[in-house]
Amino acid sequence: MQTNFTAEQLADPQVAESEKILRRCVHCGFCTATCPTYVTLGNELDSPRGRIYLIKDMLENGRAADAQVVTHIDRCLSCLACVTTCPSGVDYMHLVDHARVHIEKTYRRPLIDRMIRNVLAAVLPYPKRFRTALALAKVSRPLAPLFDRLSPLKPLAAMLKLAPTGTLRKSDATQPGSRAPKTERRGRVAILSGCAQPVLDPGINEATIRLLTRLGVEVVVPQGEGCCGALVHHMGKEDPALDFARSNVDAWTREIEGGGLDAIIITTSGCGTTVKDYGHMLRLDPRYAEKAARVASLAKDITEYLATLDLPTLESRGLTVAYHSACSMQHGQKITMAPKNLLKNAGFVVRDPPEGHLCCGSAGTYNIMQPEISAQLKARKVRNLEATRPDVIATGNIGCMTQIGTGTAIPIVHTVELLDWVYGGPKPSRLALRKAGARAGVSL
Repeated sequence: MQTNFTAEQLADPQVAESEKILRRCVHCGFCTATCPTYVTLGNELDSPRGRIYLIKDMLENGRAADAQVVTHIDRCLSCLACVTTCPSGVDYMHLVDHARVHIEKTYRRPLIDRMIRNVLAAVLPYPKRFRTALALAKVSRPLAPLFDRLSPLKPLAAMLKLAPTGTLRKSDATQPGSRAPKTERRGRVAILSGCAQPVLDPGINEATIRLLTRLGVEVVVPQGEGCCGALVHHMGKEDPALDFARSNVDAWTREIEGGGLDAIIITTSGCGTTVKDYGHMLRLDPRYAEKAARVASLAKDITEYLATLDLPTLESRGLTVAYHSACSMQHGQKITMAPKNLLKNAGFVVRDPPEGHLCCGSAGTYNIMQPEISAQLKARKVRNLEATRPDVIATGNIGCMTQIGTGTAIPIVHTVELLDWVYGGPKPSRLALRKAGARAGVSL
């Protein structure tokens, strides 16, 4: 793609980077076939190619974002299926990241939209605030139908519908400190506690710590680590996103320089994609660029790390698992085979759903801010997963678990919970509540 930026514009390193990305696009349109919003809406401007044209025009002319640009960029899930498909290697992820920052700086959203986004940014990254908000959502749930009838308030209705109805429990897994290995030590890792996941499902990191310590790996929860920054990063809120990144880099650097780390384990693939990008996010910060790159190089999805530990192969358990590969796992981190191979070696029958490349519609806060499109994508994903006739659905991202779980009666669990179970841990709670499988009387 030909560009016409001025020398003055290219003096801005963010613009210079976007200009290089734009030049790689050859208008081939391969991306349209795998873009969830284009497949759903059929609008060229809701395809990666269409959004690239909008971003180019906006940046090249040095103008503020307008309502049209905002509409179509907001509809982008950042699923990155287009990056996997693109034959020219267009770095769409960093291009749309830059566009969102530009929107945040130059466009004044309607009041209600602005307020909802600010509330999400002020609540979701902080576990205590998020837990309180979920408690309030329980008593406010009857208001969801009312909010649903008013277009600007639909995000509030979506929030209430997504909020869990059960009791939220706290976990010691988030407490800073070291968890000693149960056998001879073979490694030392840090684990990201995160923000939303330990509130919604603390069992995921509990299973991770149990499994790793049984395998001889010391697990440390560093003092001072917190939200990875992904939630605000994808809203275009650059400064708080970088602040979260710096805080985590500091926390993990202390562990690297103290007891040493073989890896930084991440159990939410959306967070993993962001942490692995810390080197890029902080590349212009002379105090953090080198440290951030080192942290990013150590970041590993839990399945990525477990694949290096040579877990024993187990006999078949007679359970069929539909594996949902989160977009941030398959497109963001390019991890496709490790989770499935681990499950197969652990004795599960693993099935890939049709259209596995398409997003489930969760995408951070997307299912809140774009509830109609998200609902269509969820319904499509659930149909495809249920078509495999599984006993259980496995995935590696809490957002996908929450989204898909509201659309099917089939239990959905984190991949590491299944692995912890078959290698000596307790049965995942979602399976323990289910007396029998849907087929052939298979006991779960």
